[in-house]
Amino acid sequence: MTSAEDQLEFDSAAEVDADEALDSLGVGIGPRLLIVGPPGAGKGTQAARLSEHFGIPTISTGDIFRFNIANETELGVKVKAIVDSGDYVPDELTNALVADRLTEDDALVGFLLDGYPRTPDQVDFLDAFLAEREQKLDAVIRLVADTDEIVERLRRRALEQGRTDDTEDAIRHRQEVYRRETEPLMAAFGDRGILVEVDGFGAVDEITERIITALDGAGISAPDAELTDRP
Repeated sequence: MTSAEDQLEFDSAAEVDADEALDSLGVGIGPRLLIVGPPGAGKGTQAARLSEHFGIPTISTGDIFRFNIANETELGVKVKAIVDSGDYVPDELTNALVADRLTEDDALVGFLLDGYPRTPDQVDFLDAFLAEREQKLDAVIRLVADTDEIVERLRRRALEQGRTDDTEDAIRHRQEVYRRETEPLMAAFGDRGILVEVDGFGAVDEITERIITALDGAGISAPDAELTDRP
């Protein structure tokens, strides 16, 4: 598999048959989710908890890049060369890596995307990729947090860890980049009616409960325990 186009040629009928086979075996089909949130909002922690709750894998571009580079896959070699040169990984290559990950067995029962898609072109690719398999995103979870509170939290953490380079200006710059990148995407997901916004401040358990409650309100819940607990 060498290009994004190759991914879209994957037989969609086979994916539908796979869903039906899992159902016949009593394996619950989980949701297909995306989680987004500003740096410092605890998105990674919540992603891990939701992955466990729904019995679906968390799929992050960072993990995918590291895995493919470490294993020296064809795509990983390309990513390493780009990263080593200081350039950004282009959408086409990122799309191909994510598509390859989404065809693995554990993602057949659902998934939680973290860090992808981040551009309109990536959204278009993901939509087309899922549509080929008669699938779609069920919900986009957006952790909402006050910028000043996040900056204060990250500044305290930087001081505690002795990271003098993590200045308030640097932290605010990352927050601005996040806002600029995600606002157009969130507006589009909102228009589709799949955007679920959750207050991202508070105790970890409280935030997890808010997310699960909000998803339940949107008609998205974990597969039947009797199905997911079967050997």
